[in-house]
Amino acid sequence: MKRAIVTVSNDLVTDNRVKRTCSVLGELGFDVLLVGRTRKNSLPLNFTKYNCKRFKLIFENGPLFYAELNIRLFLFLLFQKVDVLYSNDLDTLPANFFVSKIKSKSKLIYDTHELFTEVPELENRKFAKNTWVKIEKYIFPKLNHVITVNESIANIYKTKYGKPILVVRNVPEKFESSNPPSKSTLGLPEDKFILIIQGSGLNVDRGIEEAVLSMQFIENALLIIVGSGDVIPKIKKMVIQKNLDNKVKFYEKRPYLEMMQLTSKANIGLTLDKPLSDNYKYSLPNKLFDYIQAGVPILSSELVELQKIIDKYNIGYFVETVSPEEIAKNVNFLIENPEKLNVYKLNCIKAAEIENWEHEKIKLKKLIEEIS
Repeated sequence: MKRAIVTVSNDLVTDNRVKRTCSVLGELGFDVLLVGRTRKNSLPLNFTKYNCKRFKLIFENGPLFYAELNIRLFLFLLFQKVDVLYSNDLDTLPANFFVSKIKSKSKLIYDTHELFTEVPELENRKFAKNTWVKIEKYIFPKLNHVITVNESIANIYKTKYGKPILVVRNVPEKFESSNPPSKSTLGLPEDKFILIIQGSGLNVDRGIEEAVLSMQFIENALLIIVGSGDVIPKIKKMVIQKNLDNKVKFYEKRPYLEMMQLTSKANIGLTLDKPLSDNYKYSLPNKLFDYIQAGVPILSSELVELQKIIDKYNIGYFVETVSPEEIAKNVNFLIENPEKLNVYKLNCIKAAEIENWEHEKIKLKKLIEEIS
């Protein structure tokens, strides 16, 4: 049996794209090992379809973390039998690349989930950004099999490095929930209009602060925020300061099915990334496709890739600017026009039959079959 080792820098719990990748490799007959790291607050793993390994590292973040991660990965991969090295994002690429040069029969696939060197976290860290830029410039032109998440990012990489890029979007599997729990079972009021923001990257510049402040101008509604990210402590304080405890409810990150059960109870799904960095400007957030699968109409910022999908299926509405007043104005308009909201909902249900992993994974399967 051929063996594939898939590597990430996270703790393996909520990265659904990587889980889907592992499932495709398994369907193609590979013995799959998923490798990541464990953190102090990491949830236990409960996968049964493939094996997992998590490194316990000394450092949890910063340059020493990335150095330690890649050294540990390199030494581990070097002594493994492996036919396909599957590297997710730039922070696992150095170890995979150098192992692929030593183990020349091992094929390397690089799956870049974003414009890594343009993430906001690097914006004011000149040394760190320059380091990652140099790593990318050194390795990327030498790669033969590169995947990314949308056409905008693919075109940027093509222009930059002159390499063909395969687009495999981050769409989920079809969501079907038998015997779905009621709102009250999930801790939600039965009589309020529900807004949701969800995901594992609830970070700055994603419109979350503005969404919270917009609740000052929206009556008989509840905003639920499901997941984790660096903005959560800030907005929890904001909720207290603005006396919005009865209008904003937080749920910790949770398994995908539980998250989707909450999502399916919402009346509107919010995706409000601001185009302040190229990484966000050209992003295609996972939550968009989660909302589609859950049959939830979308209120979105006007980002290129979001507009393509929302306009194609007529499944949502756009804010002109990401501000509390603009968000509230559009939410109130949709509350007052339930027939429009219902059209969006019905179109989401239709779009869910097309925008799902069962269709998207065909492209990934073809690439893996070609190289193996």
